[in-house]
Amino acid sequence: MHCAESPGGADDFRMDNSEGNESKNGTARGVATLMASSLSNQLGAATGSLAFPVIGPLGVVAVRQLIAAALLLPIARPRFRSFTRAQLWPVFLLAVVVATMNLGLYSAIERIGLGLAVTLEFLGPLSIALYGALAGARSTAGALCALAAAAGVLAITQPGPSTDYLGIGMGLVGAASWAAYILLNRTIGARIPGIQGTAAALAVSAAAFLPVAVVILLSRPVSWFTILCAAAAGVLASAVPYIADLLALRRVPAGLFGMLMSVNPVFAALIGLAMGQALNPLQWAGILVIVGANAAVLRLGR
Repeated sequence: MHCAESPGGADDFRMDNSEGNESKNGTARGVATLMASSLSNQLGAATGSLAFPVIGPLGVVAVRQLIAAALLLPIARPRFRSFTRAQLWPVFLLAVVVATMNLGLYSAIERIGLGLAVTLEFLGPLSIALYGALAGARSTAGALCALAAAAGVLAITQPGPSTDYLGIGMGLVGAASWAAYILLNRTIGARIPGIQGTAAALAVSAAAFLPVAVVILLSRPVSWFTILCAAAAGVLASAVPYIADLLALRRVPAGLFGMLMSVNPVFAALIGLAMGQALNPLQWAGILVIVGANAAVLRLGR
């Protein structure tokens, strides 16, 4: 009797083991894709900052939006004519939020550096996660995470007479815009199938920035290096992460996805360091505290 059952049991074991290995390999590929996406995002922001002396953050954002739209719209192909009024208003609102988010981030990068600007912007998704934790059953743990994040902000900004409050404010504008971006995408995702809504918002934002780009590029001498740096921001910080994140979400659970996104401020700080934007030990500690608070909050949510 045992001999009759053993072949089937062995086959089942090998099948289960094969499926388990395939799942692990898929998750590993998803994690690697997310890490590459985060690195590409921060390299794009850093490359775009090289064009600031010539065309400023506004010019970089304008070129970035146009390049990103040119690359992503053929993939998503939003059907504008089929959108209803209830679908259109969040699309236009998201277009405004996307523009504000990018302008806030790049203006902050120009004033306070890549690492600090990206960390401040990261407070946007963290605030939504904290709200969920505070509203849930584990409100005490969520409150502790919120206090830790606040301490991290104080550590990285170090308020004082010489503090660039405008740069910090622009970073916080980027954070608030990122939070609004997440909430609006939820609304759009419930009303418009697939990724058409987000792509449509990107198209509207790019159309609004087209005259800005034309005026800036024609009003001053602009080298090909400057244009390439701004265009690289559109490719590396918009198109590549957008596609990579969509691919990774097929292999990585949403909770793990959020935790892995916590690496963005760390990558930004390291790239900023390579560009000569040194941070003191207290600022490094603040970045790690904020990243840790985000990971803890997402763990609570799971």
